[in-house]
Amino acid sequence: MNILVIAPHGDDEVLGCGGTIPKHIEKGDNLTLCIVTKPWLPKWSQEYIDNRVMETKNSCKELGVKNFICLDINTTTLDTIPIAELSEKITKLVKETKPDIMYIPFYGDMHKDHRSIFEACLVSSRPFKNKVKKILCYETITETECGISPFNPNVYVDITSYIIRKKNAMKCYKSELFQKPNRRSIDGIVTLAKNRGFEVNTEYAEAFLLIRELL
Repeated sequence: MNILVIAPHGDDEVLGCGGTIPKHIEKGDNLTLCIVTKPWLPKWSQEYIDNRVMETKNSCKELGVKNFICLDINTTTLDTIPIAELSEKITKLVKETKPDIMYIPFYGDMHKDHRSIFEACLVSSRPFKNKVKKILCYETITETECGISPFNPNVYVDITSYIIRKKNAMKCYKSELFQKPNRRSIDGIVTLAKNRGFEVNTEYAEAFLLIRELL
């Protein structure tokens, strides 16, 4: 099975799918991770940019990701790019990877980059264009719960055996972590996974919103 995970920024993939990703890989699925944006000069320092590249590489190693693509679009600028241009880049990626399942950001997230990518992903995966069997939105701490629409998940993945992998992968993104009681802390991430697990009677889970599925 081919899996495509699309993340607006490095760390979103861990926050939303950091347990699900290694679970797919260990099952033998062919998983590709695409991070759409990158920090850029002069808004961020060269030191920060270089460090962020290393953080992503280390996180991918923790998750077992071997197929990694970055579209290298400047972060926080996606709302200035025509949707046709953005969807063209993602369409090319979809054609190359031929995913059975796509994991994408939630349409109601606070960050405009997330909303732009959601829309572009739907354009790129229209049934008459590509045969993506399942599209799932993941939740991103501090973006989803602060967003413009409520996130009401209807698909859950048991990540009890992978919560350590998720924690270790997120620890690689030191520039994005905060100390508790901030939700974007290791404690916050684990607490959310535990709460999602309670909802489906398992120890830890990740929650998703099903957008479309072809049976």
